[in-house]
Amino acid sequence: MFYTILPQWPIVKPRFKRIARFAPLIGILIGFLQSFSWLLLKYFNWPNISVALISFAISIFITGGLHIDGLMDTADGIGAGPTKRVEAMKDSRVGAIGVQSLVIILILQIAAIIKLDLYAPFAFPLAAFWGRLSQIFAIENYEYIFKKESLSFHHQYWKGISHEIRPSLIIISIGIIFFLSLTNSNISNTLLLLYCILSGLVTSILIPHIINKSLGGHSGDSYGACLVITETTNLLLLSIILGPS
Repeated sequence: MFYTILPQWPIVKPRFKRIARFAPLIGILIGFLQSFSWLLLKYFNWPNISVALISFAISIFITGGLHIDGLMDTADGIGAGPTKRVEAMKDSRVGAIGVQSLVIILILQIAAIIKLDLYAPFAFPLAAFWGRLSQIFAIENYEYIFKKESLSFHHQYWKGISHEIRPSLIIISIGIIFFLSLTNSNISNTLLLLYCILSGLVTSILIPHIINKSLGGHSGDSYGACLVITETTNLLLLSIILGPS
């Protein structure tokens, strides 16, 4: 369900063809599961490195490693150069650059989670949300790299970003109201809220643009790469401002 190993919902039966618009909501759910596991393990005094590794593993487990696979295939495609890009991305084998991209992402996420420390449960849902919102921007703004062979599934049923982004805007609004209700409306908290929103929005727009420039378009694999890179970047940014010095 929703590109995860989550089971089919018993009552609500969403249509798969409009799945992309709900991805940020599922991201928040995955982020909360990471937060819960982090809090549980810290309660039993697990060391920070172990908690960080398990938090990263939970994200991969829930998604079945789908987005990580997209990251590695995209990295292989970029590394292969323009003439062999498509061939490299379609190859089921993982190349050296793909493996390196996974290692780099792992190191960066672990470093960010350790630096975040007590703020990690707050950062997980935020990073997962913006990571999946980047896919919406990618689908809206850039061509499908394999359009000569087949039309992107998402593009077939796409109704424009003004429609597809509505669930995400509702989530953002609820998050702002929730944050303001739990904190004092002082300048520091307001600036913190603005930082979280702006940093996430900028990266979710910028990362798909950079990947598009490198590939000359997007594909299912590059959508996954957008998610992983945006999520990692946001964890790093949040660790800079939230993590204890």
